[in-house]
Amino acid sequence: MPKKSQHFVHRLIRFLYRENLHRVLAVIFVLGISSAIALWWIEPGRPLADWLWWSVVTLTTVGYGDLTPSSNAGRVIGVVLMLSGIGVLGMFTATIASFFVELQLRRDRGMKSFELRGHYVFCEWGPRAKAVYQELRSDPRAAESPILLLTDSVDSVPVDDDDFHFIYGEPNEENLERAGVEKASTVVVFGDQRLEPVARDAKVVLTALTIEHMNRDVYTVVELVREENARHCERAHADEIIVGDQLSSRLIASAAIDHGLSQVMSELLSARYGNDLRRIDLPEHLEGRTFLEAMTDLKSSDTCTVLSVTRGKEAITNPKSSMVLQAGDSLIVIAPGDPPELH
Repeated sequence: MPKKSQHFVHRLIRFLYRENLHRVLAVIFVLGISSAIALWWIEPGRPLADWLWWSVVTLTTVGYGDLTPSSNAGRVIGVVLMLSGIGVLGMFTATIASFFVELQLRRDRGMKSFELRGHYVFCEWGPRAKAVYQELRSDPRAAESPILLLTDSVDSVPVDDDDFHFIYGEPNEENLERAGVEKASTVVVFGDQRLEPVARDAKVVLTALTIEHMNRDVYTVVELVREENARHCERAHADEIIVGDQLSSRLIASAAIDHGLSQVMSELLSARYGNDLRRIDLPEHLEGRTFLEAMTDLKSSDTCTVLSVTRGKEAITNPKSSMVLQAGDSLIVIAPGDPPELH
């Protein structure tokens, strides 16, 4: 028997014993067999298989009427079996129903563990996390990706989404393991809005340290309040550090000087409308070509505008036109919301 089948059988057996359903099934089995044998003995004109069929139909209160006892003793046995079947099967179905209700409640209240792979993990929930969730669902590349929320700031699943899962608890090592950080593709650590700025950043740094300790390959994005705490996240090997107040201040200052800049940035950073900023792998036919050649090629064939080159963890913005592109480079481009396939 395959391992998955063995695992399922073991879980089923544990469930039956935990809910005492093995006793209920034993009672149902004994009632059905004993009634069939009794009718077969009292009314021997039919084979035992027919009375076994009658016992099943009577126990389940289906009552096809294709076979009925003709003697008074047989009818008494039928009455006893019907009354017993109502009670025993009612107990059985009620236990099964309560089990599935409990499973749903455990899922909604964040008490269940999940087996996911390549998913997003959100640590903490708030208005900014909700906005990020909406942006991800607006992007075709992440519209159906599993997202798992780990927080103790809400009591139940905050959005109606079959691919959005919830675990209630602090983002500690135990709960991060339940969230499947070791198999996740990206973890986004938001600041806990219930804490003061200093404590909020400290919690983010500690969470980032725990995540990177558990999985150095996962891509970690963290949100900070104060720029001076960014170096702590760098030491924790966070991949991207977003300082909210810093970005807002710079955007406002730029918009005050260069009018209309905020509208352009809003379009590029939102997946809901217009063009988007995207990171793409360097097409093979552009390896060994210059940045200017790549920019011209992509603009003419795919309506993409190249802004920068990412080499390793270094982002080179507006590189020299003579820069030679290498295998493994990535490009940051401006592309339509539904860009054509890159050649």
